[in-house]
Amino acid sequence: MNFSQYQIPFNKPHLTGKETSFIEDAVKNGQISGNGKYTKLCQNYFQKQFGFTNCLLTTSCTDALEMAAILLDIKEADEVIMPSFTFVSTANAFVLRGAKIIFADSRKDCPNIDENSIEKLITSKTKAIVVVHYSGVACNMGKIMQLANKYDLYVIEDAAQAIDSYYIGHPKTDKKALGSIGHLATFSFHETKNIISGEGGMLVINDSKFLERAEVIWEKGTNRSDFFRKKVHKYEWVDIGSSFLPSDIIAAFLYAQLGELNDIQQKRKDIWNTYYDNLSEWAKKHKIQLPYIPKYATNNAHLFYLVVENQDQRQKILTYLKNLGILAVFHYQSLHKSKFYHDFHGSRELPECDRYSSSLIRLPLFYDLTNNELQYIIESLLMFEK
Repeated sequence: MNFSQYQIPFNKPHLTGKETSFIEDAVKNGQISGNGKYTKLCQNYFQKQFGFTNCLLTTSCTDALEMAAILLDIKEADEVIMPSFTFVSTANAFVLRGAKIIFADSRKDCPNIDENSIEKLITSKTKAIVVVHYSGVACNMGKIMQLANKYDLYVIEDAAQAIDSYYIGHPKTDKKALGSIGHLATFSFHETKNIISGEGGMLVINDSKFLERAEVIWEKGTNRSDFFRKKVHKYEWVDIGSSFLPSDIIAAFLYAQLGELNDIQQKRKDIWNTYYDNLSEWAKKHKIQLPYIPKYATNNAHLFYLVVENQDQRQKILTYLKNLGILAVFHYQSLHKSKFYHDFHGSRELPECDRYSSSLIRLPLFYDLTNNELQYIIESLLMFEK
């Protein structure tokens, strides 16, 4: 096979074919500003499909995280525990409210937060724990919720990558969708995610005491939702808030994606399994770590990653693949060592987080990746030598 013909991107947005017709319908309905027909259809879908108590679409997962920080009334001197191996938005949302971020290390077997490192980080100032379900694989939510209950803390699930993924408790019939367990949760529909709307996100509200205020914050700090329900005679400014509500055009695009969720997920899982089955022996030979799925987690095939020996080996593999027309990428850099936050973090070491930051590679994984392209990537890696 002549492999030189391939130019394989890391990601390619998938279209189901119904996006433009739903967008046209939204326009014809005469309301495209937000909280229209398709916003409600999406929110109802998520509640019924995944058991979320309530949810609100947002313009991004970042916005959903910022709403969560406002709802928890995060203030200066509050401490929020979260993994250092995450995207900057996870931390920024709480820093913007004045919180001190207490970074936790990752597990040895996967990049998720090490649940056994959390308790020693809890102080009288701790207000919340933010968990990140990296690559759509569940954190140990049983242990984390026990800690939250013990110390009266809130839990926010950053489920940006975790649509249609589950935590399996005890007994094994206790299967809960990620995003339905914590007090609040956030999702992303960025073009790199399994289900997309270009940009877009969602706040999940599992503790109903937050719902009324969440709607106010969502609607720029006004009681507009109650006005349209005829609960008040006029709508006015009643709280802080911002323009978190997305256009119904974005929701229409997203609703087209939701109609093909099962097909999208199955195709991604087929690609993920093909990577795993074909690369396992090669990875063992090169002392490379492949994704690990704990017994309490399911796999939504958000991404497929390699954890190589060190940064030098990572660069060799990335350059090797790039020269063959394959775009693989690395991922998060340790937030505790960032230019912005390292002085606040102090000298506490987070070795596993640093290992993932310097050694993790993400391979192309998207719905329209062809079998020939997938085999080309695999065969290219199998031919790689140190």
